Amino acid sequence: MPAPGPLGPTVPAPQPLTPPVPEAASAPAPAPAAEPAAPAAGPDLRRILGGPTGLGTSSLSLARALTPPFPDRVPEADPAPLAPAEGHVVPGLYHHPVPEPDPGRVEEVSRRIKRWAEEEVQLYPEEWEGQFDGFSVGRYMVACHPDAPGVDHLMLAARLMVAENAVDDCYCEDHGGSPVGLGGRILLAHTTLDPLHTTPEYTPAWEESLVSDAPRRAYRSAMDYFVRAATPSQTDRYRHDMARLHMGYLAEAAWAETDYVPEVWEYLAMRQFNNFRPCPTITDTVGGYELPADLHALPKTQRAIALAGNAATIVNDLYSYTKELDSPGLHLNLPVVLAKREQLSERDAYLKAVEVHNQLMHAFESAAADAAADCPVPSVLRFLKGVATWVDGNHDWHRTNTYRYSLPDFW
Repeated sequence: MPAPGPLGPTVPAPQPLTPPVPEAASAPAPAPAAEPAAPAAGPDLRRILGGPTGLGTSSLSLARALTPPFPDRVPEADPAPLAPAEGHVVPGLYHHPVPEPDPGRVEEVSRRIKRWAEEEVQLYPEEWEGQFDGFSVGRYMVACHPDAPGVDHLMLAARLMVAENAVDDCYCEDHGGSPVGLGGRILLAHTTLDPLHTTPEYTPAWEESLVSDAPRRAYRSAMDYFVRAATPSQTDRYRHDMARLHMGYLAEAAWAETDYVPEVWEYLAMRQFNNFRPCPTITDTVGGYELPADLHALPKTQRAIALAGNAATIVNDLYSYTKELDSPGLHLNLPVVLAKREQLSERDAYLKAVEVHNQLMHAFESAAADAAADCPVPSVLRFLKGVATWVDGNHDWHRTNTYRYSLPDFW
């Protein structure tokens, strides 16, 4: 099957790669926030960093007790408190409740990301507008990054998240995606993040390809904004994690082409790559500070990041289960693989997937505590706290996004 065609209106002639003009409504990005002082490592660090679970306990966790975000503007009056969002937690799921995201920030991120999608990158045709709105990007980003200095910082994450989903939907999944020929499409899309360095004769053709379809337009624009805000090491880290993501896409596509249902461990290996890792890995950029490259590369830091991505991705498997069952063909997720490989009923497979998630969450919190105890410097502690907060916000978005998700009737 050929690669999906362009989405939305025809784009103008391609322009050379230059930094984008900042959005008109954006104020200059605030200076990075000062890092909190590092607490002394002690025997209770694991308990404090991991924190208890249950209503009213999230403030007791170092990993989740964030300083209040800096306001983007002084409100005329305090907004009325919001009622808790709708949605039900998967029964038995280990998680940490989060405060309701700041409504002013949610509204502003939602407005700006839609304007970017429609006006800057022509991301979707008019008939897909409801699906874009139903994704609730603003709530997602504010819940995951409550320590962002301002909306400009939140927009760095929002554009990248939307661009990643455009590639997934249009190349792999719902909107014209196919495993056939995916490798070529993904490789060329990846050059919007990791630029091609070639001869003058062939550079114009590559530059033209960067605006040839909606996913590449989105990747290119989102990355241009990110590069301007991030340090070179943060940028290279993100490129590396996106290469991991794309490799996971290709493994899943290869199994789809051969009708192969992987063993459970094989599926979990694929999900360590085809997962949310690129999102929490930029938590320091969005927070306005940097985890130095040598500290990010520490094995204990890497283990904590990997487990966070794995747990967050199984959350997606659980909340999107009924949505994926309704899609054409066999859609791999952990409950489906468990049912087929371990001869379990759909209900028992789903409940076992919940157990797998819980084990991954506990392993993440233990790994984060170990990393913090081993290297208790402010940037490491803040980064681990940010990753844990992102994991919690990711779960909250899945729980509350009743437009996209509903739970199976297994209880």
